Amino acid sequence: MRKLSLEDLSRQAVIAALYVVATLSLPSAAFGPIQFRYSEILNLLAFYNPINAIGVTLGVFISNFWSTLGAADLIFGTLHTAIALYFVGKSKNLWMASIWPTVFAFIIGFELSVIANIPGGGFLLHTATVMASEFIIMTVIAVPVFKLLQKNEAFLKSIGSYRHYLETNKNL
Repeated sequence: MRKLSLEDLSRQAVIAALYVVATLSLPSAAFGPIQFRYSEILNLLAFYNPINAIGVTLGVFISNFWSTLGAADLIFGTLHTAIALYFVGKSKNLWMASIWPTVFAFIIGFELSVIANIPGGGFLLHTATVMASEFIIMTVIAVPVFKLLQKNEAFLKSIGSYRHYLETNKNL
Protein backbone atom coordinates (compact mmCIF):
# COMPACT_ATOMS: atom_id res chain seq x y z
CA MET A 1 0.00 0.00 0.00
CA ARG A 2 1.39 3.34 -0.99
CA LYS A 3 1.64 6.31 1.32
CA LEU A 4 -0.87 9.06 0.78
CA SER A 5 0.60 12.29 -0.52
CA LEU A 6 -0.29 15.69 0.87
CA GLU A 7 -2.41 16.19 -2.25
CA ASP A 8 -4.27 12.91 -1.57
CA LEU A 9 -4.88 13.86 2.07
CA SER A 10 -6.06 17.34 1.13
CA ARG A 11 -8.44 15.90 -1.47
CA GLN A 12 -9.89 13.52 1.13
CA ALA A 13 -10.46 16.39 3.55
CA VAL A 14 -12.30 18.37 0.87
CA ILE A 15 -14.42 15.35 -0.10
CA ALA A 16 -15.31 14.71 3.56
CA ALA A 17 -16.23 18.36 4.04
CA LEU A 18 -18.38 18.39 0.91
CA TYR A 19 -20.19 15.27 2.09
CA VAL A 20 -20.87 16.77 5.53
CA VAL A 21 -22.09 20.10 4.15
CA ALA A 22 -24.34 18.40 1.58
CA THR A 23 -25.79 16.04 4.20
CA LEU A 24 -26.42 18.70 6.81
CA SER A 25 -27.92 21.11 4.28
CA LEU A 26 -31.05 18.93 4.28
CA PRO A 27 -30.94 16.98 7.56
CA SER A 28 -34.61 16.03 7.60
CA ALA A 29 -34.04 13.93 4.48
CA ALA A 30 -30.63 12.58 5.53
CA PHE A 31 -31.53 10.65 8.67
CA GLY A 32 -34.25 8.25 9.75
CA PRO A 33 -36.30 5.44 8.23
CA ILE A 34 -36.99 7.24 4.95
CA GLN A 35 -33.76 8.75 3.69
CA PHE A 36 -32.85 10.77 0.64
CA ARG A 37 -29.25 11.71 1.31
CA TYR A 38 -28.20 13.40 -1.92
CA SER A 39 -24.61 13.64 -0.63
CA GLU A 40 -24.43 9.92 -1.52
CA ILE A 41 -23.71 11.00 -5.09
CA LEU A 42 -20.11 11.46 -3.91
CA ASN A 43 -19.82 7.67 -3.49
CA LEU A 44 -18.97 7.40 -7.18
CA LEU A 45 -15.73 9.30 -6.58
CA ALA A 46 -14.36 5.95 -5.35
CA PHE A 47 -14.95 4.50 -8.82
CA TYR A 48 -12.50 6.97 -10.33
CA ASN A 49 -9.94 6.55 -7.57
CA PRO A 50 -10.44 4.08 -4.69
CA ILE A 51 -8.51 6.42 -2.38
CA ASN A 52 -11.52 8.76 -2.54
CA ALA A 53 -13.42 6.22 -0.43
CA ILE A 54 -11.47 7.58 2.55
CA GLY A 55 -12.93 11.07 2.19
CA VAL A 56 -16.48 9.86 1.57
CA THR A 57 -16.37 7.41 4.49
CA LEU A 58 -14.96 10.09 6.79
CA GLY A 59 -17.71 12.45 5.61
CA VAL A 60 -20.36 9.84 6.45
CA PHE A 61 -18.86 9.27 9.89
CA ILE A 62 -18.74 13.00 10.69
CA SER A 63 -22.26 13.60 9.31
CA ASN A 64 -23.66 10.83 11.45
CA PHE A 65 -22.76 12.74 14.61
CA TRP A 66 -25.94 14.71 13.82
CA SER A 67 -28.03 11.59 13.28
CA THR A 68 -31.07 11.03 15.44
CA LEU A 69 -29.97 7.39 15.69
CA GLY A 70 -26.87 8.24 17.73
CA ALA A 71 -23.92 5.87 17.97
CA ALA A 72 -25.72 3.20 15.92
CA ASP A 73 -25.50 5.41 12.83
CA LEU A 74 -21.84 6.15 13.49
CA ILE A 75 -21.16 2.41 13.39
CA PHE A 76 -23.65 0.98 10.89
CA GLY A 77 -23.88 3.96 8.55
CA THR A 78 -20.11 4.15 8.29
CA LEU A 79 -19.83 0.36 7.90
CA HIS A 80 -22.36 0.44 5.06
CA THR A 81 -20.36 3.09 3.26
CA ALA A 82 -16.96 1.45 3.81
CA ILE A 83 -18.15 -1.91 2.47
CA ALA A 84 -20.06 -0.44 -0.47
CA LEU A 85 -17.16 1.81 -1.47
CA TYR A 86 -14.71 -1.07 -1.41
CA PHE A 87 -16.79 -2.67 -4.14
CA VAL A 88 -17.36 0.63 -5.96
CA GLY A 89 -13.58 1.00 -6.24
CA LYS A 90 -13.24 -2.55 -7.61
CA SER A 91 -16.00 -2.17 -10.21
CA LYS A 92 -15.18 -2.28 -13.91
CA ASN A 93 -17.90 0.09 -15.06
CA LEU A 94 -19.80 3.05 -13.66
CA TRP A 95 -23.22 1.38 -13.81
CA MET A 96 -22.07 -1.56 -11.71
CA ALA A 97 -20.28 0.77 -9.31
CA SER A 98 -23.52 2.66 -8.73
CA ILE A 99 -25.35 -0.46 -7.55
CA TRP A 100 -23.16 -1.38 -4.54
CA PRO A 101 -24.63 1.10 -2.03
CA THR A 102 -28.07 -0.27 -2.95
CA VAL A 103 -26.92 -3.87 -2.54
CA PHE A 104 -25.59 -3.22 0.97
CA ALA A 105 -28.61 -1.16 2.10
CA PHE A 106 -29.65 -4.11 4.27
CA ILE A 107 -27.01 -2.92 6.76
CA ILE A 108 -28.99 0.30 7.25
CA GLY A 109 -32.25 -1.68 7.27
CA PHE A 110 -30.81 -3.78 10.10
CA GLU A 111 -29.71 -0.65 11.96
CA LEU A 112 -33.13 0.97 11.64
CA SER A 113 -35.26 -2.06 12.51
CA VAL A 114 -33.15 -4.09 14.95
CA ILE A 115 -30.61 -1.75 16.57
CA ALA A 116 -32.61 1.51 16.66
CA ASN A 117 -35.96 -0.33 16.77
CA ILE A 118 -37.69 2.28 14.60
CA PRO A 119 -41.39 1.36 14.50
CA GLY A 120 -43.59 1.11 11.44
CA GLY A 121 -41.86 -1.09 8.98
CA GLY A 122 -39.56 -3.77 10.16
CA PHE A 123 -36.40 -4.97 8.50
CA LEU A 124 -37.78 -5.59 4.99
CA LEU A 125 -39.61 -2.29 4.67
CA HIS A 126 -36.74 -0.26 6.13
CA THR A 127 -34.29 -2.02 3.82
CA ALA A 128 -36.56 -1.46 0.82
CA THR A 129 -36.88 2.28 1.48
CA VAL A 130 -33.12 2.72 1.86
CA MET A 131 -32.52 0.58 -1.25
CA ALA A 132 -34.95 2.71 -3.26
CA SER A 133 -33.27 5.89 -2.08
CA GLU A 134 -29.77 4.59 -2.86
CA PHE A 135 -30.86 3.37 -6.29
CA ILE A 136 -32.46 6.69 -7.21
CA ILE A 137 -29.51 8.74 -6.01
CA MET A 138 -26.67 6.49 -7.15
CA THR A 139 -27.95 5.00 -10.40
CA VAL A 140 -30.71 7.23 -11.71
CA ILE A 141 -29.10 10.57 -10.76
CA ALA A 142 -25.36 10.07 -10.11
CA VAL A 143 -24.45 7.96 -13.13
CA PRO A 144 -25.70 10.47 -15.73
CA VAL A 145 -24.09 13.31 -13.76
CA PHE A 146 -20.72 11.54 -13.63
CA LYS A 147 -20.98 10.44 -17.29
CA LEU A 148 -21.19 14.13 -18.11
CA LEU A 149 -18.47 15.19 -15.66
CA GLN A 150 -15.98 12.55 -16.79
CA LYS A 151 -15.78 14.29 -20.16
CA ASN A 152 -14.11 17.22 -18.40
CA GLU A 153 -10.34 16.85 -18.05
CA ALA A 154 -10.17 19.37 -15.20
CA PHE A 155 -12.78 17.45 -13.22
CA LEU A 156 -10.93 14.16 -13.64
CA LYS A 157 -7.70 15.79 -12.53
CA SER A 158 -9.36 17.44 -9.52
CA ILE A 159 -10.69 14.13 -8.19
CA GLY A 160 -7.36 12.38 -8.75
CA SER A 161 -8.85 9.97 -11.26
CA TYR A 162 -6.68 6.88 -11.24
CA ARG A 163 -8.72 5.39 -14.10
CA HIS A 164 -8.14 8.53 -16.19
CA TYR A 165 -4.42 8.32 -15.48
CA LEU A 166 -4.37 4.70 -16.68
CA GLU A 167 -6.33 5.54 -19.82
CA THR A 168 -4.10 8.46 -20.79
CA ASN A 169 -0.86 6.58 -20.02
CA LYS A 170 -1.56 3.19 -21.63
CA ASN A 171 1.84 3.14 -23.33
CA LEU A 172 3.87 3.54 -20.14
